[in-house]
Amino acid sequence: MPTLTTTTLPSIRLDDEVIDVWACPIQPTDLQIAEFIKILSPDENIRAGRFRFDHLRRSFIFTRGTLRVLLGCYLSSAPEEIPFSYSPQGKPAIAKDTVLRFNISHSGDFVLLVFTCEYDIGVDIEQIRSLPDMDDLAQRFFSSEERSQIASMPREQRERAFFDCWTRKEAYLKSIGNGLSTRLDSFCLTLSPAEPARLMHINGDFHAAQAWTLHDLALVPNYAAAIAYRRAPRHLRFRSIDDLGTL
Repeated sequence: MPTLTTTTLPSIRLDDEVIDVWACPIQPTDLQIAEFIKILSPDENIRAGRFRFDHLRRSFIFTRGTLRVLLGCYLSSAPEEIPFSYSPQGKPAIAKDTVLRFNISHSGDFVLLVFTCEYDIGVDIEQIRSLPDMDDLAQRFFSSEERSQIASMPREQRERAFFDCWTRKEAYLKSIGNGLSTRLDSFCLTLSPAEPARLMHINGDFHAAQAWTLHDLALVPNYAAAIAYRRAPRHLRFRSIDDLGTL
């Protein structure tokens, strides 16, 4: 990420027809960490200090600092002055009158940030890795239709299908803001590699599912990622942090 100050932040315009997607490797320099600490709120710095391991503390500082910098670009505001509110489930939002919405997810060495106008969105990214209890997790959290789809696949495709299913479900839950108060098996997704990602039904309601759009994001090798929103399909605009200095 380029070294930026609040006086050099570019302005980014966004409208209802576009979703901005930012994928950032979490590889902060000491200078970036020092700069980001300055723009975090007191409660964010307290949260950062609670991490026992330094790499987790740096990851948190980098993620929240990057979010604040990008919000500053969209809102034409100083990053350190942007207030946040949190839902009972912990979902963050901008605590002032604005049409801008965002969501954020990180896993392994990457963080994804998405921005929209007027409507909520959810994003999730997961590093694909071996899980000894993958079948047990699918049994506990996936619908019977989803488990059947995975079981019908060649064995070498099932691990990828598991993480595709997980990220799509998490993106949907984060979009509606209910967190784990909504059962993961109360809605069903398509999982076949030959079929576009979509919601099949929500609590058995096939009509309600048609209002939703899902996108898989093939941004980083060995990661699964997805976004979900309750709108007709929008244009995805993929952005790079390295471009901030030229916007």
